[in-house]
Amino acid sequence: MTIESDIFIEIENTLSTLDITTIPNERKKTLQPFVDYLQFKVSNHQEIRLNFICTHNSRRSHLSQIWGQTLALYFNVKNVFCYSGGTEATALFPVVVKTLKDQGYKIQMISESNNPVYAIKYAVNEHPVIGFSKNYEDNFNPQTGFAAIMTCSQADIGCPVIFGASERFSIPFDDPKVFDNTAEQAEKYREKSLQIATNLYYIFSQLNS
Repeated sequence: MTIESDIFIEIENTLSTLDITTIPNERKKTLQPFVDYLQFKVSNHQEIRLNFICTHNSRRSHLSQIWGQTLALYFNVKNVFCYSGGTEATALFPVVVKTLKDQGYKIQMISESNNPVYAIKYAVNEHPVIGFSKNYEDNFNPQTGFAAIMTCSQADIGCPVIFGASERFSIPFDDPKVFDNTAEQAEKYREKSLQIATNLYYIFSQLNS
């Protein structure tokens, strides 16, 4: 894929630190069905709608949605629309917001509540990702014709059927929540964001236009 984007330079600097050679071969095998799905869509010039799903839609699913949308632009993959949801709604965890800001995203809170709404800008001329916690079936998300991307094992097990999904892929990540309120919290969230970014960088880098 051709790399051509107006992504913020701070995010491009973060992307330049990623090393896809650190992804184990077994993990690549897990990611391959998702790669194949995307390649089919790209080859047939079809829209790609991806709903990244976790239990609370507060950490991993948002990181996956945001990095997915960013990397689609970075690799010039057209007509990619990324969403996220949970098996229940809570709130986008503030440390995720802080982590993404540190990695180059420009983020504004546009609605303050127990479940704040954020505008997460990743490129000069692109619409921001709207981030807030929601059920995966929420009307904000596509209702049919999307791929459900399960980013945690708990949601994958707890939701044997994702209604409306045309395809389903499981690419779980460990939950950084286990480091909440510890001295390691900031670093572990940074690492998790970079791990998710590295996996998605690998996925999009495998596509041929």
